[in-house]
Amino acid sequence: MGATLNPAQQAVLDRLGAGASVDDRPEFAPDLRDELREEVEAELAPVAAVLRSDRTLVVDKRLLGGVHGCEVRFRHEQGAPFEISVPVLRGTVVHKAVELAVNWDGNPPPGALVDEAIERIARADHWAADWLAGASDGDRAEVRAAAGATVAKFLECWPPLDRSMRPLTEVTMRAEVCEQRIQLKGRADLTLGQPVDSGNRARKVIVDFKSGGFAPVHRDDLRFYALVETLRIGVPPRLLVSAYLDSGTTDEEVVTEGLLRSAVARTVDGVQRYAALRTGEAAPVKRPSAACRWCSLLDGCAEGTAHVADTDPFG
Repeated sequence: MGATLNPAQQAVLDRLGAGASVDDRPEFAPDLRDELREEVEAELAPVAAVLRSDRTLVVDKRLLGGVHGCEVRFRHEQGAPFEISVPVLRGTVVHKAVELAVNWDGNPPPGALVDEAIERIARADHWAADWLAGASDGDRAEVRAAAGATVAKFLECWPPLDRSMRPLTEVTMRAEVCEQRIQLKGRADLTLGQPVDSGNRARKVIVDFKSGGFAPVHRDDLRFYALVETLRIGVPPRLLVSAYLDSGTTDEEVVTEGLLRSAVARTVDGVQRYAALRTGEAAPVKRPSAACRWCSLLDGCAEGTAHVADTDPFG
């Protein structure tokens, strides 16, 4: 790659398995996509039957994460207006800056990437453009500082991505099932490699960048992406990576047929449960978790308050 890597960058490269030959990659059955699609469609046919004829149900990681988490919080947030804040803007700017970094020639400083990201977002038809236009100098500076720190961590922990690795950023993937009545949709922060000239051998790596710490739902999100990718092109990715920028660590899972089938089960269960909530066949259930700490309903939720108190390290 031509660059001298620090230990953290070299570790990432080793975990990605960038040096392995194509013949070392796992190979999947050519009819796996058809089998998975048939299973998904058979289970979701009753849901598709109750949808409006002129609308498509879009299923993404947020919907599935919400249904499998605290349903009361999920339904409340679905009905609440979207609020833009400095932390929300930081995430948006970081993703745009990382996209620029991956495709930028040379070695740009974090501040330059962040400034360019902010300017591009401000000029685009983007939900954040109006906020940036009306933000005070202090708010813009706070966004720039917070995003710059995270982008710097990305540059410190991740090796330069050679174009031979075929890096792509902000990759949208879709798979339509049940006669296009239901759309499974994902958006990967980064993908590496492409299943080109390799038959049914898995080559692609899907990466999600995280600024916080590990949570089990991060694996669930990536497994969902792997399922969508398999339904889309017929070849599963070979590796799923959650990259934690604050700690410089990664969490990896090798894609197997069993992993894909578990993703089918979770997706089907989530969509069925969401339909039951929307049609009134089921009432939302409270499920306390670490997310209770920043839930807007916490003050009036006995279960959430008890959970937060129970997890307090000082008792």
